[in-house]
Amino acid sequence: MPAITTNDLKNGITLQLDNGLFQVIGFQHVKPGKGGAFVRTKLRNVRNGSVVERTFNAGIRVEQAIVDRRDMQLLYRDGSDYVFMNIQTYEQLNVPAPVLGSAADYMVEQMVAQIAVHGDEIIGVDIPPSVELEVADTDPGLQGDRVSGARKPATLSTGKVVQVPLFVEIGDRVRVDTRTGDYMTRV
Repeated sequence: MPAITTNDLKNGITLQLDNGLFQVIGFQHVKPGKGGAFVRTKLRNVRNGSVVERTFNAGIRVEQAIVDRRDMQLLYRDGSDYVFMNIQTYEQLNVPAPVLGSAADYMVEQMVAQIAVHGDEIIGVDIPPSVELEVADTDPGLQGDRVSGARKPATLSTGKVVQVPLFVEIGDRVRVDTRTGDYMTRV
């Protein structure tokens, strides 16, 4: 694995530290008036998602993990696993639902996601910031009940429940923000 110095850190880099794989989500170079410079970092554990803060002396070497990111298309769901296909090689890969995390709420067949692999281990799945899904079930909006900003729950085709405006009906396609889980617009 290549070694880099803490001066070369950037957001998104994955590091192999003594207690696991961590992705840099924030860093700050600090040069105090007296004493040596240091780098204050915020790291996310790629296996369990916990965030830790760690301080490194400036210029020390850390191991950068080699992470292969592949664009893969969801073919189908097989029990609790999701079967993805590499777009270039047509190689299929089974991904357990816990690895997908909250992304599983937005996954539909034929959707393309970016899967991060370290060695033989799948460490993450990135999906687009918004997706279009069909409303599978919702209560009908009552005639005359048009309070500005009123919302009702709607179950999407993936099983995810979101709050939508009263005019949305069963069969409508809606755009949902995958980062927050909020309704954006009707399509």
